[in-house]
Amino acid sequence: MKNRWAQGIPPRNFTWVLKDQLAVSERPGGYSRNHRSVRRHEEILWMRHEGFTRIVSLLPSTHNLHAYEELGVVYSHVPYSATDDPRTCLPPIFRSLQTWLDNGERLLLHREELGDEVMGVIAGYLLWSGRLASAQQAISAAEHLLKAQMGPPGRELVAAYPSWSDAAPTPDSE
Repeated sequence: MKNRWAQGIPPRNFTWVLKDQLAVSERPGGYSRNHRSVRRHEEILWMRHEGFTRIVSLLPSTHNLHAYEELGVVYSHVPYSATDDPRTCLPPIFRSLQTWLDNGERLLLHREELGDEVMGVIAGYLLWSGRLASAQQAISAAEHLLKAQMGPPGRELVAAYPSWSDAAPTPDSE
């Protein structure tokens, strides 16, 4: 029984976006008043056991970063707030995700909770990276993967795609 607990527990709402490459979840340990440091510890142990090479925090705050450091987990803090301008914030986030994935990293991306903003970021990344051809396909894929309907904040983020798409990768830029 001890070995089972040493492997930790998966974070809530854990979902693969790109199988064995990119996953999303809510903040390890839970969010807001539901946050539990013991649960956070168990979830970070699980991420290490599952071979995640980098945790990507979209939290506007630095919550959890100390826990990653204490447990020797590589992380990147790329804050994204619903009030941020997606035209300036998203391209650098997407380029970082692409670089890490191209380098063979296994990523877990999170924010406080797995809501519209994370769904919008995921849909935007799938569109930006050329994995999907239209905003509607990207929104549908995110909704299907995360088993939830994307609300206005996520849809508005994806709808802004033409204004930040000039930073999209092209076959010539690789």
